[in-house]
Amino acid sequence: MPDHGYGPRLRERAKCPSTLRLALGAVGDPGLTACLAPGKYPWAMFSPQGPSLRELAMQALSSVEGGYDLLAPKFDHTPFRTPDDVLDATAGALRPLGPFARGLDVCTGTGAGMRVLESLCQGPITGVDFSTGMLARARRANPDATWVRADVRALPFAEAFDLAVSFGALGHFLPAERPALFAGVYRALRPGGVFAFPIGAPPPITSGWYWALLGFDLAMRVRNALWRPAFVMYYRTCPLHAVRNDLTASGFTVTTVPLTALGRREDGSLRYRLVLARTASLP
Repeated sequence: MPDHGYGPRLRERAKCPSTLRLALGAVGDPGLTACLAPGKYPWAMFSPQGPSLRELAMQALSSVEGGYDLLAPKFDHTPFRTPDDVLDATAGALRPLGPFARGLDVCTGTGAGMRVLESLCQGPITGVDFSTGMLARARRANPDATWVRADVRALPFAEAFDLAVSFGALGHFLPAERPALFAGVYRALRPGGVFAFPIGAPPPITSGWYWALLGFDLAMRVRNALWRPAFVMYYRTCPLHAVRNDLTASGFTVTTVPLTALGRREDGSLRYRLVLARTASLP
């Protein structure tokens, strides 16, 4: 498969142990999986080409849209970009269900998820996001795709796609906003269409990640209570059972398949599953 520039951006991160690179994917953001080896970089989570602490602080004090506009030029050099191993495992799990005609990447960011659609779809592929800056980077990396700026809680499509994917975006939506998101994806898909996204197993309470993510969410709640505009980014608001319930309420039939290529935890349980949400087929 053509690289389209995705591989070189992750060469530094590829040196990290896979267990560290996958650890934080359990919270709905497969990209938040950087190597945390102390001393590798001045700021351990980021590469030398990534944003500075000042730039991250400016993003954190912005709105979601404005923050990602600021981060866009360096986003692919941060651990927030979905790793290729997650993208490839997703494509591998979807391949037996295809081929698909038209594909949509929901909350595409700089377009990493288009790697999956390119390998599975025989027709046009589209990425949608509300950040102008992120879409500009995506368009530069893949000029042959279609790029649409829109609020994904009000997607401007109707029965236009056979496959929709999304990576690491659910934490940007409050639980009360998920029904509108899922209803819009349902409308965008043709009868029998598939909406797919990876979701990781939550870290156990005995894990340091459990407490780190709890602390992050609490800090974000305090930040959003004291500062406007809000920056919605939480890691513990999208457990599988809640996401499944919201998808079902939107009309989807929901199943999951194991992403065994991404490994297992020490207790033998899966690190990731792929959520498969299907629209109703024509009679």
